[in-house]
Amino acid sequence: QVQLVESGGGLVQPGGSLRLSCAASGIRFTISDMYWWRQAPGKLREFVAGLTHDGSTSYTDDVQGRFAISRDNAKKMVYLQMNSLKPEDTAVYFCNAKGPPYGRSSYGSYWGQGTQVTISS
Repeated sequence: QVQLVESGGGLVQPGGSLRLSCAASGIRFTISDMYWWRQAPGKLREFVAGLTHDGSTSYTDDVQGRFAISRDNAKKMVYLQMNSLKPEDTAVYFCNAKGPPYGRSSYGSYWGQGTQVTISS
């Protein structure tokens, strides 16, 4: 069973920083591509950042230069360092993995439960 557990959300003032973490289990992590998405109230879920198994990164324009995605394959963790936070970054942030579970060769897309990030003074 694939599980993704996010942590690190909270309330931060504008201009502050947060680091989100996502712990993965049950998935062949080293060959999985990892993503962060977010969903603000009343809006659709949107892509934030991605990091493929071979190290390619991608970011939505809104966070380019402010956010950084990274991973630790040994710990099966993916991180999102968020700097220079703005009120419009307020959302629930979700971890997303695309890869094969243990014991299977087919790829699936899996989601965590999300962690709330609120940027407010």
